[in-house]
Amino acid sequence: MSIEALFGGFEPLVLLVLLATSFLGSFITVSLGIGGGALLLAVMASLLPPVALIPVHGVIQFGSNVFRAAILFKHTYWPPFVAFALGTGFGAAVGGSVVVNLPPAIVQIGVGGFVIFSVLSRPPAWLSRLPFVTATISSFLTMFFGATGVFVANFTKSLQLPRERHVATHAGFMTLQHVLKVVVFGVLGIHFGPWIGFIAAMIFTGLLGTILGRQVLVRIGDKGFKRALDIILVLVSLRLIWQGAGSFL
Repeated sequence: MSIEALFGGFEPLVLLVLLATSFLGSFITVSLGIGGGALLLAVMASLLPPVALIPVHGVIQFGSNVFRAAILFKHTYWPPFVAFALGTGFGAAVGGSVVVNLPPAIVQIGVGGFVIFSVLSRPPAWLSRLPFVTATISSFLTMFFGATGVFVANFTKSLQLPRERHVATHAGFMTLQHVLKVVVFGVLGIHFGPWIGFIAAMIFTGLLGTILGRQVLVRIGDKGFKRALDIILVLVSLRLIWQGAGSFL
């Protein structure tokens, strides 16, 4: 088996870009609490086949979030987890019954539009008071569009936790959401075998980003960095929508 085949068939330069994005995405998320998953999804959506995008992204995000949750485990706030778990299971099951019928171009346009929506707007305020509803909606949407951390972050923010506790609790929520999503995709017949080398490499570089991001969690300035991240997300997402729309022209 060639090196390219082992890592998803990507050319070395493309693979390097994806690995660097995984590192940066994890660094951003552990440093700022949100944003890295959407950045990784937007870049992956330009390079991966649409049918594999959301399942493969889900496995990578599970690996990234479970490690982040582990290193910040002692800071986790546990009371909302039971309701969140129930909503996550329900939303993933319902979403899984629909997602297999979506055309690839719709996935590309949907991902791009959803990422832009996440940057430019906020979920309704009432979601922050209802962990079951928040989990149900975000888990349903993640089956289609992948990066729904903005919904979960809105709920986590409403708990008014200290910064490290916020990041730890959000990581726990997202770990739960991604593992259930991957299970549902497995039940639906998605085969992860051809992507296993690529997934492992992406998780490894993501772990490195988490370790480094953890070191600057309490030191980094947020405002300018978040603005730059938003600009990058919008530009990449517009390109993704353009690619998807081209399928209809």
